[in-house]
Amino acid sequence: MSPVADPSLTVLALALATDLACGELPARVHPVVWIGKAMARLERLAPANGSARQLAAGLLIAAGVPTAFALASAALLRVVGGRPLLAVAVATLLVKSSFALRALGRAAIAVRDPLAAGDVGRARAALASLCSRNAGALDEAQLVGATVESVAENASDSFVAPLFYYVLFGVAGAVFYRAANTLDAMIGYRGRYEFLGKAAARLDDLLNLVPARLTAGLLIVAGFLDGRDTASAWRILRRDGRSTESPNAGRPMAVMAGLLRVQLEKVDHYRLGDPIEPLVPVKIDAAWQIVRLAAALSAALAAIAVGARHA
Repeated sequence: MSPVADPSLTVLALALATDLACGELPARVHPVVWIGKAMARLERLAPANGSARQLAAGLLIAAGVPTAFALASAALLRVVGGRPLLAVAVATLLVKSSFALRALGRAAIAVRDPLAAGDVGRARAALASLCSRNAGALDEAQLVGATVESVAENASDSFVAPLFYYVLFGVAGAVFYRAANTLDAMIGYRGRYEFLGKAAARLDDLLNLVPARLTAGLLIVAGFLDGRDTASAWRILRRDGRSTESPNAGRPMAVMAGLLRVQLEKVDHYRLGDPIEPLVPVKIDAAWQIVRLAAALSAALAAIAVGARHA
């Protein structure tokens, strides 16, 4: 296997710099887009009815798609392994495609800006790039809350978790995680994909057990550095962190609710935190500032861990 397939400080630094400078890769060369296209084709081949048949198909998809993309990334790096500069470039792009910090910030600001201008309709449309929640009936406070929740949750899914699996398993680990997380986002929910998506949802839950809790801890440290109410964050985490259907998403969201002294609610599903302060657009800026600090801490920890592996 090519040496750059293993965790590398050079590749990690270049991937982080690429995200900060350029954001997302063009769609035609973005592995996540390819994963989505592969899933769309498999969905058309999957059984349209029969819970047992759909469960079996979903299990094959959940196991096969991430494994196939991880193996393909390893094979590609092996092919270009004889050209060190090209190998580093390919590894950098693969690792970069597994996380999306700059895009997360831009998506949050895309909701914040129209809210600050009083354009609730445009803010509702912009929320679609952050989460799948139906925004049609959400008022300003609910839009702010949904954005803050999504920023906190995606701090784990879109940044901490990919770096975590890169440190553990190299490029293939980061690609495997991103493929599994993408499948969960596409089919891992109730309704039409109730049975087809069960395996993908459970795999995503398993992969995020450690990163979500690590993210919660990083957010608390970031909140301390930003002068936030960390005692409240810890209290809300212990009280409300298990309130969501997901065994993971509630942790970082509960911490963020405590740090910002707000209540985050998805009607008929959960309430996190206490309504001490109002949900106003400036809370989106505060949440993003905390996530950026947590991301910096996460990147530093990842660099230390990779450096220790090579020491």
